[in-house]
Amino acid sequence: MTRRPTDGRQPGPGGVAERGSGWWFRPVPLARIAVFRTIAYLFIPIDVFLTTAWVSAHAAVPTEYYQPLTIAEYLPLPTPTSTVVHVVQWALVAAALAAATGRAPRLLGTAVFVLYFEWMVIAMSYGKVDHDRIAFLVALAVLPTIGRVRWRDRRSSEAAGWAMAAVFVTVMLTYFLAAWAKMRFGGWDWATGSTLTRAIVRRGTVLSDWTLEVPGLLVAAQWAMLVLEFASPLILLVRSDRARVALVVFLLGFHVAVFASVKIIFLPHCVAILSILPWERLPDAVHALRDRIRRPAGLAVGPAGAAPPG
Repeated sequence: MTRRPTDGRQPGPGGVAERGSGWWFRPVPLARIAVFRTIAYLFIPIDVFLTTAWVSAHAAVPTEYYQPLTIAEYLPLPTPTSTVVHVVQWALVAAALAAATGRAPRLLGTAVFVLYFEWMVIAMSYGKVDHDRIAFLVALAVLPTIGRVRWRDRRSSEAAGWAMAAVFVTVMLTYFLAAWAKMRFGGWDWATGSTLTRAIVRRGTVLSDWTLEVPGLLVAAQWAMLVLEFASPLILLVRSDRARVALVVFLLGFHVAVFASVKIIFLPHCVAILSILPWERLPDAVHALRDRIRRPAGLAVGPAGAAPPG
């Protein structure tokens, strides 16, 4: 019978497996789930009526133009008639608003996932498939696996850790597979071609038009994008709360820069990125801010929280 080394030597395969399991099931504060779940569910009405408002227009499209996604071909999903589209739309919004209250998290969360999945099938079955939805869809799939939680829940949970790890990995894969798709369909010509030039000519802004006048800049930017996307698995090494915040600022900054340059924003993916943040700190921060606002101006508070005697 072999024992694992305890003298500082490198662990064998079993130790590596245990570390991997520890990463996937590293306990996460339930308050993080509670806050992120509220954000995700409240985003859905914004997505339905603003971000993807064009999906409801499929209600007026003849059903013969409907070419379901591959996964939808194996599921008994209804053909998106006008009635189906509008029922899914309003049922999704109602379920999301109800789920945002935190009540019946498994039942309402599952309903939100199923309805949003159908909403995406309706959206992407007419020749246009976006890649910014998968991480958000995974988030909606795993959130119902966590029971009732509250914003100030001090407990930690391995199940919550697994849920957040699944979203984190999918966020990473969104970038990595984007680079893989560039190589698969465009080859190295994607990096050396005029992809960004064409995008800026078509959708450029005053913040990006100047780049057309700098030789080689956009090609260098394309190479940088490929390198960063292929290196995206490295983000899984982030552990500390401070590093997580820095990572989220970097990723969101990248998407804001893309929007400022070519007016393209991946909002559902950005919401999924927010799952990386240590949201369990938010309730205490809000509580402290509220106390500071309510405290009379000029009233000093001692170490024990009481005003010093006059």
